[in-house]
Amino acid sequence: MTIVRGAGPAVLVVLALGVAGCAERGTGSPPPDAASPSSAQVPADPAALVFRVEYTGGFVTPETTVGRLPVASVYGDGRVFVEGPVALIYPGFAWPNVQVLDIGADGVQELADRALAAGVAETGDLGTPPIADAPSTRFTLVTEEGTHVREVYALSETAGMPGSGLTDEQEAARAELLDLFTAVGDLAAGPPAPEPWTPDAVAAITRPWTASDEDVAQGLTPEAVAWPGPPLPGEPVGPLPDLGCVTATGEQAAAVVAAAQDANVLTPWLSPDGSRWSVTFRPLLPDETGCADLTG
Repeated sequence: MTIVRGAGPAVLVVLALGVAGCAERGTGSPPPDAASPSSAQVPADPAALVFRVEYTGGFVTPETTVGRLPVASVYGDGRVFVEGPVALIYPGFAWPNVQVLDIGADGVQELADRALAAGVAETGDLGTPPIADAPSTRFTLVTEEGTHVREVYALSETAGMPGSGLTDEQEAARAELLDLFTAVGDLAAGPPAPEPWTPDAVAAITRPWTASDEDVAQGLTPEAVAWPGPPLPGEPVGPLPDLGCVTATGEQAAAVVAAAQDANVLTPWLSPDGSRWSVTFRPLLPDETGCADLTG
């Protein structure tokens, strides 16, 4: 049976920002177009990344460490890229369900202001709760003044947890970031409704293919599929020496996407020399150009 995990109701919390009047040399107010100190100066380039939320670390496979998609990536022109609902089946689909929606330039400004107000640009200690193998949540806000990165360990796992060892100040700061994370996650449900997105470039994260005894016992051994992209395994990437990565662009990217959409995560990909590879597909987002962008 196929069960689809969808996002919750869409609730984009918009922060009402008051523009504080300020005296200049003791007289007058700032001109009408002057920004409030609490307003983020988003990049002028509409194609620029403005805000991103992603997981790092945690108890996951090496392929996931390299190829995990961000929770959300927001660009100046209003585009928001998210991972859509995932079918809870085994083996899962090989191609990830990347979707895009448009919140407009005003929505981007509101979200950037919300991130600034939530403390993404701050540097105070957020504490380290006594939880093992949890991921960290990384917030990245890009403004004309620079790039602000705020990373918090076990953000969702410690919400309301007794005995976390966190101070009142740390819990309050985490609560602001958790509210921001929730608002960003709700974007995936729309409105506007997200639509499927096909990238211009795809990273393929590779490992030598092997079949587990359990999969063989259950008859889960798919037929090998001829690899339509650049030569495998590619350049070393990630935490293990047998992990490789190649980037497909142009016609090769189109061929890789088409083949991946008909495959599952157990599919062996067959190179011309007869070697077989497991491949994790990672669509490259508009600000990414290759495998090196996945290990930053």
